[in-house]
Amino acid sequence: MGVDERPVNPKFLAKQVTRPRAQVEQQLRDAILTGQFRPGDKLPPETQLADQFGVSRPTIREALGSLVSAGLIRKVPGVAGGSFVNSVTTESLSQTVRESVDIILRLGALDIEEITVVRRVLEVPAARIAADNRTLEHIERMQAVVERQRTTTIDDPDIPSYDLQFHTAVGDASGNRLLGAFVRALHSSTSPASYLDVTPRVARATVKQHIAIAAAIEAGNASGAAEAMEQHLDYVLEYSTNCSWLPAR
Repeated sequence: MGVDERPVNPKFLAKQVTRPRAQVEQQLRDAILTGQFRPGDKLPPETQLADQFGVSRPTIREALGSLVSAGLIRKVPGVAGGSFVNSVTTESLSQTVRESVDIILRLGALDIEEITVVRRVLEVPAARIAADNRTLEHIERMQAVVERQRTTTIDDPDIPSYDLQFHTAVGDASGNRLLGAFVRALHSSTSPASYLDVTPRVARATVKQHIAIAAAIEAGNASGAAEAMEQHLDYVLEYSTNCSWLPAR
């Protein structure tokens, strides 16, 4: 995507807050999400942003780094480089959706069954659609995660992370960025794998279920992918601890 050379000069304000980086990041995020900066636009230079916000350049760099991590902007090196607004991605959408999900969840505890119901609404259709829209990159992502799961042990602290990676790969494979963002946001906010009563038998079963989901998606078997995902979610619910969930504070 080419860079739009039109002048972009939204008005930023220097605000007295506890964390200057947070107010810089939030105002830049808002400017991007409200369309003041459009995909392909170049953000003002760090020196100009530092003057506008009344903060140091390292603070600006930290804020820009957070926006890069969120998928909202990309950094281009060189004389003609700078910080450019990305096109819409599942990562940038997910960050926005996750913030809303976190707020909703903080209003009251949810149990694992409620979370699983929402997962069915999102992930069963996602698996079905993914079987039609998956690319080689999506298949390779799922297979890479499954391979890590096959070779790890039940005391591996990264098990919830592997689960997040697998299910977000399925969401992304649907080709629907908003659906993928919702799947990613729900997993990131609730970490459902953390509530699984992991024993060697349960661990083997869940990995086999992931393998079955990935195989059906790779084969283009839409009904098989949906069925495999539904069976997986039923199993996860059966072997999850029956406790209320509250977001980490």
